[in-house]
Amino acid sequence: MKYRTLGRTGLLVSEVALGTMQFGSKANMGNLDQRATTEMVRFAIDHGINCIDTADVYSRGESESLLGTALEGVREEIVLATKVRLPMSDNINRAGTTRVNILRGVESSLRRLRTDHVDLYQVHSWDSTTPLEETLRAMDDVVRQGKARYIGFSNYLAWQAATALALQERPGLEKFVTAQMYWSLVGRDLEQEFVPFVRYAGIGILVWSPLAGGFLSGKYSRGSPPPRGTRFAEAGGFLPIDAERGWKALDAAAEVAQRHGASPARVSLAWLLAKPEVSSVIIAARTPAHLEDNIRAVELELSPGDIRALDRASDTGMTYPAWMVAQHDVVEDPRQRTLHPERFAEPDAWRDRRAPWKG
Repeated sequence: MKYRTLGRTGLLVSEVALGTMQFGSKANMGNLDQRATTEMVRFAIDHGINCIDTADVYSRGESESLLGTALEGVREEIVLATKVRLPMSDNINRAGTTRVNILRGVESSLRRLRTDHVDLYQVHSWDSTTPLEETLRAMDDVVRQGKARYIGFSNYLAWQAATALALQERPGLEKFVTAQMYWSLVGRDLEQEFVPFVRYAGIGILVWSPLAGGFLSGKYSRGSPPPRGTRFAEAGGFLPIDAERGWKALDAAAEVAQRHGASPARVSLAWLLAKPEVSSVIIAARTPAHLEDNIRAVELELSPGDIRALDRASDTGMTYPAWMVAQHDVVEDPRQRTLHPERFAEPDAWRDRRAPWKG
């Protein structure tokens, strides 16, 4: 296993983290019981994984409860993360990022996880009903009360995250150190504005659904619906995938995989691990065999040619104003070629984005 820092902190986390949405039966995302959960957790730990991510809403608390039992005796060896935001009952106030729900939510999560603190407490998504200042003050209190060591967010737009950091900076509130976001070979929207933002801010990305709900496992074929009971059949529809570009990207992953004697899934994960903004890639599996294949992605070193082939097959192009920023700051600014010649080593690396047909 290899390790990286969690954002700008000094805490080290494994390059792949264990996801837990498949623990429990209430969400129908894997239906792993206590025995299977414990087996999966111990298998992950034995293979060097030291970071486990869950959420209160996964199987309505069942995932946290199963995980808490599975971590008996090894809790202090793990960087444990959970989330708050989504409805946990029919009680209208058991949702959102209000002070009431955050403080109640962390206490409930700690009871289910059988611990007195989590290492990372995350806001599951933006809450347009609650003032952001209220959310940030409550998250700061969670840290100051010793119930969490660090805080993060998930599924924010770049402007929302930037606003949050500014509001945390002024009064000296605890700052977000991670962003848990969807990023995959067939889901590259994040690269337009969010990735440059976190690179500038020093926030580490925790990638969720790096295999696009199982699409990038390489088990499925064009024109045939995924078999019932598979991960992609159950959850793949949650993610928007452009069919033409998706199959093209998967073909490229399969070609790279064949050259390395690896699976398309492993190649897709290695492509993400080549991104310096990534702190850890969250992987989830229903069997130890599938988990082991995913873990082996940390050993796979893709060549520049491999990455170039994957990038081109999955390229979504640039939207405005990203292409204008790149045009002025990179293509037309002569200082860039002097200071960073390596960025221009590959042919067509920084073409005129305004008129791609010229190239």
